[in-house]
Amino acid sequence: MLCEIILKILRHVQIRSLKQLILGSFIVALVPLFTLLWQSQSDLAQLNDNTVKETQFFVSTAGTIRNLESIALDIERLLRQHFILPNATLKQLNDDTLTLFQERLDPFCQKLKSSDPCGQLHRQLIQLGNYSSMTDKLVLDAHLASFRVAVETLSDDVNEIVNERVSMQQDYLSEMQQKQAWSTAILAILSLILIIFATKLIVKPVSKLKSIIGAIAENQNELPAKSSSGPRELIAVEKDLFALHRRIQQLEKVRTALLRHASHELKTPLASFKEGCALLAEEMVGSLSEPQKEVVTLLQASTTRLNLLIEKLLDYNALLQQAEPSIEDVDSAIIIQECLTQNGLALKQSGCVIELHLSEEAKIISSDAELFRRILDNLISNAIAHGALHTKIYINMSLDANNVILDVANHGNQISADARATIFEPFKRGDYMRNDKVIGAGLGLSIVADCARLLGGNATIVDVDYAEVCFRIRLPKKDLS
Repeated sequence: MLCEIILKILRHVQIRSLKQLILGSFIVALVPLFTLLWQSQSDLAQLNDNTVKETQFFVSTAGTIRNLESIALDIERLLRQHFILPNATLKQLNDDTLTLFQERLDPFCQKLKSSDPCGQLHRQLIQLGNYSSMTDKLVLDAHLASFRVAVETLSDDVNEIVNERVSMQQDYLSEMQQKQAWSTAILAILSLILIIFATKLIVKPVSKLKSIIGAIAENQNELPAKSSSGPRELIAVEKDLFALHRRIQQLEKVRTALLRHASHELKTPLASFKEGCALLAEEMVGSLSEPQKEVVTLLQASTTRLNLLIEKLLDYNALLQQAEPSIEDVDSAIIIQECLTQNGLALKQSGCVIELHLSEEAKIISSDAELFRRILDNLISNAIAHGALHTKIYINMSLDANNVILDVANHGNQISADARATIFEPFKRGDYMRNDKVIGAGLGLSIVADCARLLGGNATIVDVDYAEVCFRIRLPKKDLS
């Protein structure tokens, strides 16, 4: 009955607002918690009173029994001294000590409610009260021995009473722990019921939002039907997701059209540029010197490379998101040399010199040749564009136990900690001006990171002692066998 009432309340609140639903569920869930808290405080108060009472009893009992044992030793010592050397002073001390023992014993026995040891001690005190008439040492020793046994019996009886009280205290604690355990179990069950009810009420619209987000992530044209009822907040989020889906589709159409038109428009001047380079290479407009021929050769290579990049511009996003790398044995030395040749003109203009360290085991690696080439090409271009002029660019490639490690380092301005956090994101450009005065799009390092990710590795910035900037690519070693 209670569960049905709570369910109706939660459903009513959920229809109006998710905030009210959560707040109402929280308040209802606090009711058993407050009940347990009140019960726990009450039990703790009782436990505190009981503990204080028992502690006072234990301390008082222990102190009194120690005091009685000490007085008993004084009685025995004084009686023996009086037997050896009777005098009025010792007699007065004996009488006072026996009286003190009697005064301490009477209330202690009343508190203990133990008749046998106390009765025996009272009898022994009466016998010891006639110590003046005892002329035989054996009689005195016998009475003192009986008195000592009676004191020890009282001490043992006190120990038994203390142990019994301790056992009762432990039983009381166990009972309270069991009571708290049952209360906690009831609270957990009630809380679980409330959580299940609240989950049932909100899981359906949340699952709907999850399916919508999944459809958007998969770039589906159609989304699940809109919800007609549910919490206002989740309905609002659902509407925003539908609006986001429409906006993404519009932007996708614009992006596709833009790339298509851009690539088409670029091909016309590129074809003219390529034809002009061919005419220069064939010396149709005049003979060329050897340095001029070298420049024209580099221009032709760059033109061919640019034409290839334009052709792959349209399907680049699909390559990064969907394509599986084609893993094969790759000659890294050849790829490095091709990248250096294609960037030869830029290297010559910047005055930079390449210092290459390629370990013997890293010459042949298992990777995707195109993706590896894009990584290397973009890193070299970045080092030329942002590094210091007339310095060295370091390319180090080696293998460790599990990875292929490629380092491309250069001299120049160090990259700040804030810039390192976002430098591999698309459209993030450095703070310093490029050497070639070209305004970059901020995609080079993003392409490096995406290509490394496709190959199962990662791109990071590391600190080295031989250069101010060093980009490190870690690619897992592949075993084609």
